[in-house]
Order: sequence, then structure tokens, then C-alpha cells
Amino acid sequence: MATAAPRRFCRCACFCSQNLYVARYGLHLRFRDEQQLRRDYGPLLRSRGCVTPRDFQQLLEELEQEVGRRRRLGQESAARKAVIASSYHPARPEVYSSLQDAALAPEFKAAAEYSGSPGADLEGLLQRLETVSEEKRIYRVPVFSAKFCQTLLEELEHFEQSDMPKGRPNTMNNHGVLMHELGLDDPLVTPLRERFLLPLMALLYPDCGGGHLDSHRAFVVKYALGQDLELGCHYDNAELTLNVALGKDFTGGALYFGGFFQAPEALTETLEVDHVVGHGILHRGGQLHGARPLSTGERWNLVVWLRASAVRNSLCPMCCQKPDLVDDEGFGDGFTREEPAMVDVCMLT
Repeated sequence: MATAAPRRFCRCACFCSQNLYVARYGLHLRFRDEQQLRRDYGPLLRSRGCVTPRDFQQLLEELEQEVGRRRRLGQESAARKAVIASSYHPARPEVYSSLQDAALAPEFKAAAEYSGSPGADLEGLLQRLETVSEEKRIYRVPVFSAKFCQTLLEELEHFEQSDMPKGRPNTMNNHGVLMHELGLDDPLVTPLRERFLLPLMALLYPDCGGGHLDSHRAFVVKYALGQDLELGCHYDNAELTLNVALGKDFTGGALYFGGFFQAPEALTETLEVDHVVGHGILHRGGQLHGARPLSTGERWNLVVWLRASAVRNSLCPMCCQKPDLVDDEGFGDGFTREEPAMVDVCMLT
């Protein structure tokens, strides 16, 4: 009996020209060439401290390097994953086994089980979650047990200290781990999405593709003194996001949330949310957010960008245009060439 070919995912070509983050100026830039950069951002860059010719030349070189890195990303990521699969020796091999219910918090399992039951509705689900902000539709729920958080952290630190090749977790963070490169996508993140997050998000965010989540990008970010301390304001390349605090001991680093990224005056009022180890924050990917500076210790968080091709195939959330598709490795950026049943793009509420 013939088997279906694996589904092929793509990225949008804008990945190599849009939303290039420059931390020292706190800006996401669009970049094609020097002339376009000066024309589109000259006054804004000067107001942020890019004043001298040397400042601008340094920025230009940085942007060109980032574009090159993004163009090589798929190939280099696949190469790192192959090296890790053949040469890395885990400290805690049990985390690579298929996701077990014992790893999950009882509250999370109960919420997911309720969400998939006949007659489940939003009102009933909200009784099983903490509503952080009804207006912004931000929720919190315990996701992992304390024991599993500790076990996973031990494995992540062991990998960090190894001589294995490591990629940046995303375009803004410098320190952390890509879950698919480490080999934790299939045993941990995919079943988390398919078995637990999908029914839950279908009730919480039906207008954002919550019932059509078919891919993800998962990574762990690490904040520590002398490394990444904070995260500038941004929105995620995702329809929905899960952010789970894994530990360790730290002060500061609270998340803050503004409005939806296309809404006017989206950052006039922000909401701060402290981390609770083992608990996950659920929010729309387009919700503007960032992280306050870490004061002491180390903070590790698992972030899962949840994607629905039924939504993003019609509108790329990063360039806000019909996606210009480029074949990519793995889940890519969640776009597909085939057309699943379409759903309404997330409303700006």
C-alpha cells in the first residue's frame, strides 16, 4: 500500500528582507540596499543614535550579514541537526522518549481533555484557566510538572555545555536551543501541539486558526547576566504562542504586552506578567510583547510558535502580503503550497 509523501512546508521570501532586528537601535528594519535604507529610515535612525558615517556603515554591514545568515539558515540548520543526531550523548535520555502524561501538569491535561469533550465551550474552558487579560485574550495555565522542568533544564544545560554546533533560537535572541535541531520536536513538541494544544486553542482562538494548527517552531531562550538580558518589543511569526517558564532562579525579566500589532497606539498601555515556573502563557502571535531586563540569575523559557497554514497561506503576518513561497526545511515558516480549508484571519480585537 502506497504511503502519502510528507507534507512540504515553505517560508515567505520576505524572511530575507523584512523585520531585521537591530537591538541597539530598538528597530525592526526592512532592507534591500543602502539607498532604500537611507530613504526609508534615515531620520528615524539618526533619532536613535545612528549619526556618524561609521555608525551607518556598521549598521549596513550588520544588516548584510544578517541577510546572509538568513539565506543560509535552512541548510546550516539541517547540517547542525545531522551532527547532533550522530554525535551528541544526552545527559537525560528520558526527555527524548514520547511525551508522557506524567510530564504534564494535571490542570493542563484537564483543560485539554475538557476542550476535546462533547459540548465543551469557551465559558467552561475559562473556568479551567487563569485569565490574565480578557481584553488582550491572554491566559495562563500550568503546563509541565516541576520534575519535568528540572529534567528538561538539566538536559538543555548539558547540551549548552557540549561542543555540539548550536544555532540562534530566533532572529532576536542569541542564546538558547532550537528544539528540532536537538531532536525534541517529534517526541515532545509535536504531541504537545496535536494532543493538547490543538483542542484547547480551538476553543480559545477559533478566529485565529486555533482549530487548524498544523505546524510549529519551538525553541528555548536563555537570559543571563553577560548574555541576553531583555527582549525588545515585537510580535511573533505565529498565529498563536505558548511561552512556558522552565526556571531557574531569577529576578526581573517580566513579560509585557501591548495591543495588537496593527492597531493604532498599540503600546500606549502595557500589561506586565511575571513568570511562574512550569506555567505557560497563551497569547495571539500578533500581540505586541517583550521582556523586561533580567536583574539576577538565569531565566529559561520554552516558546512554541503555533501556526495554521489555513490562515497564513492567505496573508504572511510578517510582510502583511500574500506570501511569496520558498521551499524550506522541516516545518519552514508554516506555509504550504496546497490550499487547506481557509479560515478568517485573526480579527484585531
